[in-house]
Amino acid sequence: MSDTRVQKFAKVLVEHSARIVPGDRVLIEATTAAEPLVRELFIQIMEKGGHPHPMVALPGMMPFSQDEFYLTYANDAQLDFVPTFYKLAYNEFESRIRIHSSTNTRGTTNIDPVKSQRRGKAISGITEAQMRRGGEGKFKWVTTLYPTDAYAQDAGMSLKDYEDFVFGAVHAHEDDPIAYWNSTAAGQQKAIDFLAGKDVVTLRGPNVDLTLSIKGRIFKNSTGMYNMPDGEIFTGPVEDSLNGWVKYTYPAIYGGVAVEGAELTFNRGRVQRATAEKNEAYLIKMLESDEGSRRVGEFAIGTNFDINKFTGNILFDEKIGGTFHMALGAGYPETGSKNKSAIHWDMICDLRTDSEITVDGELFYKNGEFVFDK
Repeated sequence: MSDTRVQKFAKVLVEHSARIVPGDRVLIEATTAAEPLVRELFIQIMEKGGHPHPMVALPGMMPFSQDEFYLTYANDAQLDFVPTFYKLAYNEFESRIRIHSSTNTRGTTNIDPVKSQRRGKAISGITEAQMRRGGEGKFKWVTTLYPTDAYAQDAGMSLKDYEDFVFGAVHAHEDDPIAYWNSTAAGQQKAIDFLAGKDVVTLRGPNVDLTLSIKGRIFKNSTGMYNMPDGEIFTGPVEDSLNGWVKYTYPAIYGGVAVEGAELTFNRGRVQRATAEKNEAYLIKMLESDEGSRRVGEFAIGTNFDINKFTGNILFDEKIGGTFHMALGAGYPETGSKNKSAIHWDMICDLRTDSEITVDGELFYKNGEFVFDK
């Protein structure tokens, strides 16, 4: 018996996130572990008059991702190879739906970070096309996740409980999940309107003492167009404006490697000093990816209080209500960010205790809640 939540999940992705219309060519990226959702997406895209192109691989074998099998067996020429079909789709298609569906989230833990770095550089042009064409409104991309045993184990849940968590976070259990996501936009827009035309953002708390500028930058209201689940407001800070330090309160996971206790010190926008309690060498290596990897491409505040625990998956964790996150590396051009890099590494810090954000000297956010004068 099929789970009706999968049908509603697909409906959200097709109608709300990717906004499929007749003629859209849609790349579906997934592993075989996400078969129920891939099948439902295929059906619903067809019903909308679109052209689904499933790119479904065995777990660990997706050539575009930095997956276990590819990184393990690739020689230098293969690490540098740009996947032909992905390059074509990202540059020419109207839409892309990516479904994270790993069955082993730690498969790349012992991979040489130099290989991950080299592979990241090779496919950076595909990522750049996604961000550029997405910002231009020519490429409707969305990233999501299908629950697997591996993700459930990372979250410390049974598979059933994790399925309930995932479907609950995307509101696929409701009669009209699209109505929910539309309703979240209004509340977040009030915060964005307050930030319009502002300059200096200051974050202070037990784990952060940082200033940055948002002058001339655009905050985006994130309610399911690029990520599902969603719930954040984000921008690209002025590249040379960050000064101060932040200690991230959750593990920063990238390429299957968990860096714990990461602490970064910024000077004129660049990471001047980086330490970590675990996997510090990996952090340093990724910071050496290119010129843009030591700068921040994204500054965001998480607003989704339905995601109330850390699960080890950035798609969910960066949206935790009461946190902020910054991404080292590539920024989103539609925010005004000029930072380019082969990496985009989100790192999360809790602001729910003795913490505040001021904007041009005015209190904007305190202990996990917006407190500006609405």
